[in-house]
Amino acid sequence: MGARHLHACMTQARLWLLIVAILIAVLAWWGAELSRVAAQERTKVNPGDGLTYVWISPGSFRMGCSPADSECAEDEKPAHAVTITKGFWIGQTPVTQAGYGKVVGANPSTYHGAQLPVEEVTWDDAKSYCDRVQMRLPTEAEWEFAARGSATGSRYGPANRIAWYSDNAQSMTHEVAQKQPNAYGVYDMLGNVREWVADWYGPYGAAPAVDPKGPSTGQYRVGRGGSWYDSEEIARASSRSTNGGGCGPACHGFRCAAN
Repeated sequence: MGARHLHACMTQARLWLLIVAILIAVLAWWGAELSRVAAQERTKVNPGDGLTYVWISPGSFRMGCSPADSECAEDEKPAHAVTITKGFWIGQTPVTQAGYGKVVGANPSTYHGAQLPVEEVTWDDAKSYCDRVQMRLPTEAEWEFAARGSATGSRYGPANRIAWYSDNAQSMTHEVAQKQPNAYGVYDMLGNVREWVADWYGPYGAAPAVDPKGPSTGQYRVGRGGSWYDSEEIARASSRSTNGGGCGPACHGFRCAAN
């Protein structure tokens, strides 16, 4: 009787172990499936241009010169607290020549290739394109928030691994998404082409800001990030410029955004 009881207990224990193993496997599959679905929900393809866009959740960050960044220009100061209250979509990459050609039917670029970023684009051309695909240019604050990818430093990784700039670009643009993305899954924000944003260029204030949109008027529009033409010093999250000069003949591109 004792042996039978022991055998029954062992059988029952094996059954429970099997049930537990099955439950663990099911839970692991469920978790992986939820992660896959969540990742899919964070990206979408805009049928207007065929490009992929990434969802950026709302949040707060320090805009402007990063802590311990000795390369900042004066127009990156003072660093100030910014809150983005609404999540938004932003291009996973700069607008490619394939995307631009699909929408506009033309290609102004100096360097040609379907997956190269479109360049030689004016601010007005960039805005018109985004309008046509039912999107808009990102604000300067949205652009920097997305570019940082939750990192607080001047770059989210070593410059050579995340950006194309004068030392590694061989004097030309490169196909998008060849360097490492940031934590938000966004590529090429610190190098390849500078990117137009919606704002007029102006000085920063020190006060905290909520969903800032820059000055109401101005002489120049803002370009953000570095380009193939720029030095490594420019390939930083807080770097900013104007369309008034200091950029090569084929360095301005853009990406679109939408809420």
